[in-house]
Amino acid sequence: MLTWSDVIKFTNNGNPKPDRRVEKTEAEWKEILTPEQFQIARLKGTERAGTGEFCERHEPGLYGCVCCGTPLFDSRVKFESGSGWPSFTQPVKENAIKYEKDTSYGMVRVEIMCNTCDAHQGHVFPDGPEPSGLRYCVNSASMQLLSTELTEATAIVGGGCFWCTEAVFQRIKGVHKVESGYAGGSVKKPTYREVTSGRTGHAEVIRITYNPNELSYSDLLRIFFSTHDPTTLNRQGYDTGTQYRSIIITSGEEEQKIAEEVKTEMGDYFEDPIVTEITGPAAFYPAEDYHQNYFNDNPNQPYCMAVINPKVQKLRAMFKDRLKESEA
Repeated sequence: MLTWSDVIKFTNNGNPKPDRRVEKTEAEWKEILTPEQFQIARLKGTERAGTGEFCERHEPGLYGCVCCGTPLFDSRVKFESGSGWPSFTQPVKENAIKYEKDTSYGMVRVEIMCNTCDAHQGHVFPDGPEPSGLRYCVNSASMQLLSTELTEATAIVGGGCFWCTEAVFQRIKGVHKVESGYAGGSVKKPTYREVTSGRTGHAEVIRITYNPNELSYSDLLRIFFSTHDPTTLNRQGYDTGTQYRSIIITSGEEEQKIAEEVKTEMGDYFEDPIVTEITGPAAFYPAEDYHQNYFNDNPNQPYCMAVINPKVQKLRAMFKDRLKESEA
């Protein structure tokens, strides 16, 4: 999750490398853009507040650059800022947006552009909602609606050691990516050493990127509850401490409701009460590289053989129909 400090870093020290570059002449841009789109996206104009096509649109959708079609923003992080322009808390990827200092009109602002083709999008400000605190203020004319079908979503859960939960969800059909990390604490960008001290308040979690058309959020949570012990407070097996607590970090009211419903439903399958913490949005910080893909890279490590492998075998027995073909 990007914060204002990341924005300043990119502005002052250089932007992340884009996945691709698209370059055209002014004449070529004029051929494919309307006069308004060209004025705003290529000449850094601004549409009048409240007049943009996407100001009041909150339905599911993926927004891309009007010039090159690069995905830039997701409707799930769109919010009503009262500014008169579409507002988002995050870009879809860290390298989707380019940042430059803008000193026009006697102000110092941070301009945001498409990192693929340098199309002007608007500006970013540090007055957005938590946990990012960012407000990407974008011109509707700089964007196009790429899709109204949600084909990718993210979920953050923690069920003890993140090596275990990562190994479980890497094997589930519909899951595209799993990242181990930290969330739910008070320190920005904590290290593993800091988290294991128990003083940062973070839990070891995983961020799951998945296709909701193949795996619903409720089924994802059913797998989560079934593959760890959600009845032990701040402990999973021999791993003890608040960093090992069972936790679900939701992205909003809909996910919060689903999580509570599934928690109640799954309570019938355990003798002791479920103590899983369900909380609202929180910043996710990726763990160090050596924690990523740990079980797959270290299957013969003693902890992996003694603790993680039994969880994977349990997954295969309980959710055979949910496994990727390579795991079945």
